[in-house]
Amino acid sequence: MLVTGASGGIGAACARAFAAEGARVAIHCHRGEERARVLAEELGGAPVVQADLCEEAEVERLFEEAREALGAVDACAAVHGVWPREDVPVWELPLERWEETLRANLTSTFLVARGFLREVARNGHGSLVLVGSTAGVFGEAGHADYAAAKSALLGGLLLSLKNEIVRVAPRGRVNAVAPGWTESPMTRGLVDPERVRDVSRTMALRKVAQPEDVAAQVVVLASDALSGHVTGQVVVVAGGMEGRTVHPD
Repeated sequence: MLVTGASGGIGAACARAFAAEGARVAIHCHRGEERARVLAEELGGAPVVQADLCEEAEVERLFEEAREALGAVDACAAVHGVWPREDVPVWELPLERWEETLRANLTSTFLVARGFLREVARNGHGSLVLVGSTAGVFGEAGHADYAAAKSALLGGLLLSLKNEIVRVAPRGRVNAVAPGWTESPMTRGLVDPERVRDVSRTMALRKVAQPEDVAAQVVVLASDALSGHVTGQVVVVAGGMEGRTVHPD
């Protein structure tokens, strides 16, 4: 089992959740190697692989090292991603940021998915879970680059992958989770009580998720026992978020 972005809040929660179910987990990190090493020790010495997922050669090395450590990579949770914190409307959005955001979120996921499907072809079975965002479902003003990347991930990429994986593994599956506001390093400082009240006006459950809420759904979708006949689906973990206001204030 490989978890990308495992040094982050949701990624670390996923690694812990898979380990709790008895899975052997390989932990990927990019810049958060120190956090990844602490997590690996917590999980009893899980292998850690550092790689820049925007670089083709490094993704190939990631899977080689994960395979060597685990024997086989038969499941993968692609949890990595980058959310630009600065709110920039499209008419002011630099092409450089647009391209960097798509590369960090969409191109990197393509490279991970491609690498994993090559492992699936080797193994004859496998389950992939992509982690998107509600920005890809409802859009996100000031972050059109991020929303576009996550929308592509949850739409065309997911639906193509779920049809392609069965060419090399008849029971192979690909699904996705779309978290909404979640307490994590990515949202640090943005989920104080006043902010929660503001962002939750479109949510039936007026609270933000914890990383464990998202991780639980990733584990369910990755499991052949729990979701063996589920593929090409997106589970939104966002407290019943809608594209309209539910609460007046």
